[in-house]
Amino acid sequence: MEPEQQRTVLAALAAERGESLAALSRLLGRNAAYLQQYLERGSPRMLREEDREKLARYFGVPEARLGGPAVPHTVAIPRLDLAASAGPGALVELESAAPLRLDGEFVRRLGARPEALSMIAVRGDSMAPTLEDGDSILVDTGSRDGGEGVQVVRHEGVLLVKRLRKTTDGTALVSDNPAYPPIPVRPGDRLEIVGRVVWLARRLR
Repeated sequence: MEPEQQRTVLAALAAERGESLAALSRLLGRNAAYLQQYLERGSPRMLREEDREKLARYFGVPEARLGGPAVPHTVAIPRLDLAASAGPGALVELESAAPLRLDGEFVRRLGARPEALSMIAVRGDSMAPTLEDGDSILVDTGSRDGGEGVQVVRHEGVLLVKRLRKTTDGTALVSDNPAYPPIPVRPGDRLEIVGRVVWLARRLR
């Protein structure tokens, strides 16, 4: 999209919704005159990626409408025939299933690359109430830094879904259910971070 087109679309969206440019500028964390200068003086020439993303989310329009990348209508996510244990720890074999199809814009907003996503099931209740037995979780294998959030890991060959916590002795695999004590990761243990859980699907009971 050309810079002039981007400015035209943004101006039309703001006018259509009755939004002031000053309020939208503050939404972006910028000074009140930021978007007025952008529209009237062409400074900056193009919206920054993070500003474009925030505005598209606020207006509820695809980012491509403001010059962002086109997003596929749907994305096929593989459902793997494994389950991550949220219980005492066991590798569970599941029947293979057809790929899950998710809205491409929704996947983009998760901040993950579609090719790095896979879906697996949860077995056990150690992560309750965050995750329940039978939940399906979407795992971002492109996020393996072991940071905040729920992680899928392999510990001593067993696939688990836990939180990682630093301890005085190293690392522990922590459950959300207080009935389950932390699992210490001892020196020499085999620990692999598979990915971060970014979404879950739960059947109504």
